[in-house]
Amino acid sequence: MLKELYEEAIEWCRGRVWYLRLAVLIFFGYVFINHLSSSSYQSIFKPLNLGIHELGHYVFAFGRFMEMAGGTLAQCLAPVVSMAMFFRLQRDFFAVAFCFGWLSTNFYDVAVYAADARLMQLPLVSPGGGDVFHDWNWLLGRMGLLEWDSAIAFLFNAGGVISMLVCLVGGGWLVWNMVKKSGE
Repeated sequence: MLKELYEEAIEWCRGRVWYLRLAVLIFFGYVFINHLSSSSYQSIFKPLNLGIHELGHYVFAFGRFMEMAGGTLAQCLAPVVSMAMFFRLQRDFFAVAFCFGWLSTNFYDVAVYAADARLMQLPLVSPGGGDVFHDWNWLLGRMGLLEWDSAIAFLFNAGGVISMLVCLVGGGWLVWNMVKKSGE
């Protein structure tokens, strides 16, 4: 199965425009370096991620725990669902790599939010007005894991690094094969 997928990806590269995709990878490299340099860095994905996060509170509003976790679930599931759709419906291998880059920006955002669980210094928003809750303070407090906020944030950061590396390495491999196939 892996051999067939590999061959399909190589064939997919034939006739594709590589230079636009290379520009996307360079942009993601820039985002990656900035996220590694500063935990407060916010990419252009931040407003999209935040909007999906806030929508997630409504989508998963079946029980208080799920409502509070729903923001993080939605913002991390959106790129994963997009990956599945791009792969299953369009067989667009580069779009899958792109979605890994998008997923990494969500992991970095969640890491910052989780790390703030005890201190609660981040400015919070609430699209419906009313009471504003710190999701990660509430979730970790309920689970008795509040003192583990830094470790949990580290895991989300690690997920961000891994996701971005998949984006850059996988996307780079695809672009390289597009360049090679353009000469044929």
